[in-house]
Amino acid sequence: MKILSLKALNINSLLGKTEIDFLQLTKDSALFAITGPTGSGKSTLLDIISCALYGRTSRLKNPNELMTRHSAEAYCEVEFEVKKKRYRSSWAQKRAHKKHDGKFQTAKMELVDLDTNKVLDLKSRDVAKKVEELSGLDFGRFTQSMMLAQGGFDAFLKADEKERSELLEKITGTQIYADISIAVFDK
Repeated sequence: MKILSLKALNINSLLGKTEIDFLQLTKDSALFAITGPTGSGKSTLLDIISCALYGRTSRLKNPNELMTRHSAEAYCEVEFEVKKKRYRSSWAQKRAHKKHDGKFQTAKMELVDLDTNKVLDLKSRDVAKKVEELSGLDFGRFTQSMMLAQGGFDAFLKADEKERSELLEKITGTQIYADISIAVFDK
């Protein structure tokens, strides 16, 4: 899975609209760093990505807590690519009567096939499962492999060898070589 861009509205310390085009950032280089002082929104960017894809984050039990205080609506949106196909996954939340102190409404999630520009016929609760199906990464594996934020890299390094090996196989797409090896051995 390759994250292409993100968009957000009123997420944590990022009041208003936020947009990042990762393709533009990596145009001249394959790597970039997210840096800044405490409270500047570094972890919030990671929350936006995981919430848009899976409807939850590893830092918060309730994704409604992502909404910036005194806001009436919020959304997280991520465009990503898997196996040369592009998708947009989003999570959106509103408060009743568009008031900052209104009751939270039911959050909505959506998945769009960007190659056809069609919204996939999924219920909100099924979007994360479809993202998992497309990417091969459930929420736990995604946070281990893609996010590795705030001590997560240390947890990845301390995972047992089998778990780390399986995760790296999924990330790098080398499962096919294990399958070929087994087929050759059987033959």
